[in-house]
Amino acid sequence: MLKVEGLKAGYGRLTALDGVDLTVEKGEIVFVVGPNGAGKSTLLKTVAGLQSPFAGTISFQGTRINGQAPERLCREGLVLVPEGRSIFRTLTVEENLALGSMGRADRDLVAGDLERVLEIFPILRARFKGVAGHLSGGEQQQLAIARAILQQPTLIMIDEPSLGLAPLVIDQVYESLRGLNRESGMTLLIVEQSTARILDLAHRVYVLRNGRVVLSGKVDEIGGDRALEDAYFGYARA
Repeated sequence: MLKVEGLKAGYGRLTALDGVDLTVEKGEIVFVVGPNGAGKSTLLKTVAGLQSPFAGTISFQGTRINGQAPERLCREGLVLVPEGRSIFRTLTVEENLALGSMGRADRDLVAGDLERVLEIFPILRARFKGVAGHLSGGEQQQLAIARAILQQPTLIMIDEPSLGLAPLVIDQVYESLRGLNRESGMTLLIVEQSTARILDLAHRVYVLRNGRVVLSGKVDEIGGDRALEDAYFGYARA
């Protein structure tokens, strides 16, 4: 579904990604993890069309998408939930969700899709008429993901869904993502700084350090938590 080959990207003369290869197959949950400054957010922004790569190829559903505008990629099914959630805090939950479906032509199907996301994220039904800015951090994250679902994506990319959340809330968000993948087959590409919990959720993992992939593979191939931590911190244990 998504294939990244030899991707180089950055800011001015600063290279944040140096020859990154990455594959996401239909129906997978793929995690990209790494320390702060590894290039994780740059990867998602470049794939989403928010910045142009220096070199390399990005293909989505068999078509090269380098240089395409973010709004066009969104219409084609590639949706980014950015770091920090970016909900409209002064609007209600209902109004935020309505914005997610605003550009859709199939208006007759929106009500059914809305009901589906409220089943996946029941807290949003309970807070439906409430102001989004009054939601907790975890509830706001669920709102951002639900709004993305209403855009009818083929692939959702989520930048650090656990950022700033308590451990119990992280578990709730991850369980929602697991349910979304299991029940609807949604493909997910998730960036995280922490390696905690991801092996229980991921089908495939990539570890980024200093803009390069230092470990990648399916969960049952990479060697478990120890290999993941070694790659993350950049050392080998005796």
